[in-house]
Amino acid sequence: MWLKPEEVLLKNALKLWMMERSNDYFVLQRRRGYGEEGGGGLTGLLVGTLDSVLDSTAKVAPFRILHQTPDSQVYLSIACGADREEITKHWEWLEENVMKTLSVFDSNEDITNFVQGKIRGLIAEEGKHSFAKEDDPEKFREALLKFEKCFGLPEQEKLVTYYSCSYWKGRVPCQGWLYLSTNFLSFYSFLLGSEIKLIISWDAVSKLEKTSNVILTESIHVCSQGENHYFSMFLHINQTYLLMEQLANYAIKRIFDKETFDNDPVLDDPLQITQRLPKEETLKEVHECFLWVPFSHFNTHGKMCISENYICFASQDGNLCSVIIPLREVLAIDKTNDSSKSVIISVKGKTAFRFSEVKEFEQLVAKLKLKCGATSTQYHNISTEVPVSSDSVDPYDDTEVQSLTCQRECSKTVNTEALMTVFHPQNLETLDSKMLKEKMKEQSWNILFSECGRGVSMFRTKKTRDLVVRGIPETLRGELWMLFSGAVNDMAANPGYYAEVVEQSLGTCNLATEEIERDLRRSLPEHPAFQSDTGISALRRVLTAYAFRNPKIGYCQAMNILTSVLLLYAKEEEAFWLLVAVCERMLPDYFNRRIIGALVDQAVFEELIRDHLPQLTEHMTDMTFFSSVSLSWFLTLFISVLPIESAVNVVDCFFYDGIKAILQLGLAILDYNLDKLLACKDDAEAVTALNRFFNNVTNKDSPLPSSVQQGSNVSDEKSSHIRVDITDLIRESNEKYGNIRYEDIHSMRCRNRLYVIQTLEETTKQNVLRVVSQDVKLSLHELDELYVIFKKELFFSYYWCLSSPILKHHDPSLPYLEQYQIDCQQFRVLYHLLSPWAHSANRDSLALWTFRLLDENSDCLINFKEFSSAIDIMYNGSFTEKLKLLFKLHISPAYTEVQYKDPSKGDELSKEELLYLSQLHVSKPAKEKEAKSAKNSPEKEKEKVNIQAYLSQWQDELLKKEENIKDLPRMNQSQFIQFSKTLYNLFHGDPEEEALYQAIAVVTSLLLRMEEVGRKLHSPTSAMKGLSGVVCVSGVPIEGQAEKPLEKEPSSPREEPQWSFAFEQILASLLNEPALVKFFEKSIDLKAKLENAKTSQLSSRTKK
Repeated sequence: MWLKPEEVLLKNALKLWMMERSNDYFVLQRRRGYGEEGGGGLTGLLVGTLDSVLDSTAKVAPFRILHQTPDSQVYLSIACGADREEITKHWEWLEENVMKTLSVFDSNEDITNFVQGKIRGLIAEEGKHSFAKEDDPEKFREALLKFEKCFGLPEQEKLVTYYSCSYWKGRVPCQGWLYLSTNFLSFYSFLLGSEIKLIISWDAVSKLEKTSNVILTESIHVCSQGENHYFSMFLHINQTYLLMEQLANYAIKRIFDKETFDNDPVLDDPLQITQRLPKEETLKEVHECFLWVPFSHFNTHGKMCISENYICFASQDGNLCSVIIPLREVLAIDKTNDSSKSVIISVKGKTAFRFSEVKEFEQLVAKLKLKCGATSTQYHNISTEVPVSSDSVDPYDDTEVQSLTCQRECSKTVNTEALMTVFHPQNLETLDSKMLKEKMKEQSWNILFSECGRGVSMFRTKKTRDLVVRGIPETLRGELWMLFSGAVNDMAANPGYYAEVVEQSLGTCNLATEEIERDLRRSLPEHPAFQSDTGISALRRVLTAYAFRNPKIGYCQAMNILTSVLLLYAKEEEAFWLLVAVCERMLPDYFNRRIIGALVDQAVFEELIRDHLPQLTEHMTDMTFFSSVSLSWFLTLFISVLPIESAVNVVDCFFYDGIKAILQLGLAILDYNLDKLLACKDDAEAVTALNRFFNNVTNKDSPLPSSVQQGSNVSDEKSSHIRVDITDLIRESNEKYGNIRYEDIHSMRCRNRLYVIQTLEETTKQNVLRVVSQDVKLSLHELDELYVIFKKELFFSYYWCLSSPILKHHDPSLPYLEQYQIDCQQFRVLYHLLSPWAHSANRDSLALWTFRLLDENSDCLINFKEFSSAIDIMYNGSFTEKLKLLFKLHISPAYTEVQYKDPSKGDELSKEELLYLSQLHVSKPAKEKEAKSAKNSPEKEKEKVNIQAYLSQWQDELLKKEENIKDLPRMNQSQFIQFSKTLYNLFHGDPEEEALYQAIAVVTSLLLRMEEVGRKLHSPTSAMKGLSGVVCVSGVPIEGQAEKPLEKEPSSPREEPQWSFAFEQILASLLNEPALVKFFEKSIDLKAKLENAKTSQLSSRTKK
């Protein structure tokens, strides 16, 4: 490649470089030791090792060209090459295009300037065909060009960065270069004659972690497809690891988890406070600054985050102070004139926030004023914000009238009161000790409101958390849940939305509504609110409305339990938005078929157990026990295992601290029961111990009536067990495990998400292989490798597809066999790589017809079972099975006439032609199409599972296995001509090619004579005219003559139905020719074909 001209010192270089060619102006040199027999001996090994190990020479190519001028000691490097062929091209170009011109110049300085300008122009021209840009740093540009040539990846693959590091091959470190690109992790090393080239796709990574041991102080461990790779000796290992983690997680979401990829919040900031904002918010700016805390009289240092409609602040210590300010509540924004660089934001409720030491504060004030102007106009008539006020009044008074109006207009059935206030109103006349404690809690919160404000813009401090840990008062629970979860922001931004959704979802009937109806009376059945139509109706409306809003989730078990608790303390519309906050923001990816989010947090929980409770880890032989036990803890926030009066305290903490509160409480519960668990001999005993513990958790301060409390209903036999108060348990979890940081949880989630998704993918693969192996003769190992290649081709199709970054034809909600499907273009690539018939001249047509044959439901997609069945016949089928496959490829519905638009490309089809032809199907009556569609997808009609349709489909599949060759339709004239041509193409290049041609000519003649004899009984016209060009007089086929009848056939449609052949006729005729039987029955090494496909699958895309 051409290099930016740089001076080199030739005297020092002579020890490492040898002269190859030279003239008056240029010198071609070879690196000592390269290109010599035996690798140049010890010199070559040492030089090669130096080139790879030392950073200063790591990018040295074995060949280079220097520019020199007569009588000058200055040399400029202008080109380098990885091999002699590349550098020779550069040298010849210089001799032909530059040397003649240089003689015109008078001075050496002019010659040097001309050469430098010419080389820079070549570099710019070369950059047009590469992702290397002129403004890239020179070293990065060189590294990028080396990366493109070394690994042979498609030119669309974008290099992100590269690092010098060591790769551990066993116990031997190999110094080299690690390249991180958008889809691959690549490593190259050359050490003492040993070359190491490693390419790992990010979507194959199942584990990525930083490790350390006796040998490696600190390294990065990458596990891919069961193989472990270790990289160490990084200059900035934390930075490298973070980037690798981001690239791996991006690939995993994009390929395997596209639903999360689509819904991935763009507001991705380390501040936990931003997770309380609507998911539509986009993070615009982050500023480091100080916030004045008036009631504590000090400035706290932290970060201010600005989105479209909110200003958020969180202190460096997240527990110290945090604030959310909706721009719709802002009245004024000012700046101070002193040197403090302060921004003052005034909001409703006579409250002001002062941010100081803000960089570029003047520009920030101007931007915020502009935002507030637009926002205040937008929310002028619809603001439903909780006002910031020191008075302990109901924060929803301002919007009560409007909310009720919207609800009456859309649906008069929506409840406007929390169920707890309806079924358990507080009696202020009879105050017992519990009610007095409840009033004291309320008073504590009122004092906090007077100091910190009330509503969305209130200060959230350590004192706030302390009050939450003690338990939120019954009368304030709904309000504070809305506030801490951020649901109040969603509701404020969507006034009247819930009532409209309720109206639209009324009367809908689908799978989700059926499941909801089934679970309605299983939701807190012991509570009076859900023993009446009032509570059941409210629960039905909320769950149905959410299923209507988010059909991807629809309804999941555990949502009914959670929603019933929300309805107890929040109004119906508020309960709906709380459910939205939980399902879409606070517990993402929990409530769907694969519950990936819950499984990831299970893995995080196991990791925390290993860190904080090592003695328990040592005792338990199988850590999956904790996952199976704690799954319900995470899905229902402990509501399903704790008494209701205790569970609501856990929900209090969850809405304030998120998943961190659940993880902390889980650790505290295991710690509290540590001795009992260590004494257990098996899992069943451990489950019993934990269940007994949960039954004895109480809430001594709960004001709920004893008829509602579940903890008070414990039998006398269990009263001997020690009771545990939920408040003490939560307080202990905060004291012991409160040091777990949000950043650590986020990092563990990212790390474990790779493992969880890859485990699910492995489960899918094993299930697919188990099903497919029953119908094919391929071994499990061959099926495994075939599945990997099949799936990889699907991935490669979208690695560099800018128009569609996420993977198509992948739906994890479908049955295992249907999760991955390929289209005709992807099938053609695999056909070329794997089919033993891919050497045929008309291989594109064969691939097209095979795809059409396999695509029985005409959706232009085939799954792995269909794909493997075709490969199995090609390699393991008998003579009859292979011939039957070829026969079916040349009759309807597989066969379609192919006309090539570009004759210069021969029989090659363009992607557009291929996709168009794959979509052409034999027309069928509309009723038959509808019946077939319903049969192929029995679950799609009204989203109901049609058992009869499934049984019918299963019966059809059994009948297909018993397909009789007599049932095959006859092959007409044009189809038989193409069938003969295909056989000729298959025999091309075979050692017995001449004998095979002679045999097929004999068979063709025999078939035609048989057909002629049969037709003469009905018609005097000879049938031989139609096939006169297929076989010559001597019986040997003449190349090109077979095409003439096919070209004439469209213009003479009357001849087409004149004769046809049955499969039995063709089979019987071919069986008489031993050469043909031997050709189709000879064994083909599938293992070698699979290995070749794996190595060439990526390189084949590079050539394109």
